Amino acid sequence: MTRVREAVIAGARGLFLSVIMLAGSITLFVLSVLSIAFITLGIGVFTTPLLLTAVRKWADLRRAQGAAWSDVHIPRPYRPFPADLRGGITGQVERTTLMLKDPATWRDLQWLLVDMTAGYVTVIFAPALLLYPLYGYVLALGVWRPIYSAGGGEWYGFIHVTSQTDANLAALLGTALGVVGVFASPSILRGHFLLARTMLAPTSSMRERELAQRVDRLTETRHDAVDSSAAELRRIERDLHDGAQARLVAMGMDLGTIEAMIEKDPAKAKQLISKARQNSGEALTELRDLVRGIHPPVLAERGFGDAVKALALRLPVQTEVDVELYGRPDAPVESAAYFAVSEALTNTIKHAGADRVWVDVHHAGGMLRIAVTDNGKGGASIGAGSGLSGIERRLGTFDGVLAVSSPAGGPTMVTMEIPCELS
Repeated sequence: MTRVREAVIAGARGLFLSVIMLAGSITLFVLSVLSIAFITLGIGVFTTPLLLTAVRKWADLRRAQGAAWSDVHIPRPYRPFPADLRGGITGQVERTTLMLKDPATWRDLQWLLVDMTAGYVTVIFAPALLLYPLYGYVLALGVWRPIYSAGGGEWYGFIHVTSQTDANLAALLGTALGVVGVFASPSILRGHFLLARTMLAPTSSMRERELAQRVDRLTETRHDAVDSSAAELRRIERDLHDGAQARLVAMGMDLGTIEAMIEKDPAKAKQLISKARQNSGEALTELRDLVRGIHPPVLAERGFGDAVKALALRLPVQTEVDVELYGRPDAPVESAAYFAVSEALTNTIKHAGADRVWVDVHHAGGMLRIAVTDNGKGGASIGAGSGLSGIERRLGTFDGVLAVSSPAGGPTMVTMEIPCELS
């Protein structure tokens, strides 16, 4: 029964695809080709990005269906747009140029052609092998008689039905086709998605280019990390020199004065002792703050999840933290993720105008995924000089990525992913 159920589901999905793919693929292909042709007239500059984006969403839908229905995973090969892409007519021209220079765009258009021809022929067999046998049974029930009496000659497959014996043979053939459909329909549907993968997945040259881009990005982020580390060391040196060190020097001088005055002027010495005690407490506080800025004790002692919860407790707005981790990342990854979350929460408090914040932390598929969401005014973006740019550079050191969704009016969701394994 399980196999029959799987076959029926595969047939229904194949029928659904066969209905929508012709209309969707043909429409998108024709409109995209016309839009590209109209670029020379100026109209295509405005329509081409919209249509090619629609083609990509159509292809992404097929990718999602392949993963969910047949466990066929098709990676996205598209080149990302630069973060500083301009608006207006100039931005439209740049966007059109970038999309047309992307080899994945032309592979998408080729896929539309294949999808409406070979793809359709492939997928239609999944429902046909399950539905066509029903007609054989209908013929065997006597429907062939009025057709034959009216002068018609009905064929079922290769059987010319002119008698009840022929109709019974048609039903027998339908049964055989149904059995084939039960066993073959899931594989036929999977074959359709495998055909799509040959067109939609990145080619070897695209993968090599993507790898080269990742190497360049990692090199750039490594340089940023070195520069950031040098700046952090200078900050620590400055804080020690101007803060704790100065207080300890002052405390030493006070102790020397106390030693000289303790017999001559005990009252004055007592005042200096109180001042020295105050300086020692302030120096200790500054040293603790400095250590917390380098590597928070709660992070070292209790792990990333509890450290994020501790961050949330210090926020002036209502914050919900959901952590689902079954181990700990490596210390460098844990530290980078902690400070990235800290920076994201700081940005929220400073700029979002939110009164509620949600932090979700979990690990799946070899990725540490963190989402910081607020109900503020929105409008956040990754730009030069913003805190989000600093987070992106910090994550990039570990081949991590940052995504921001922040429409005007909110809400804002900052999503971070870092590849890592848990101990």
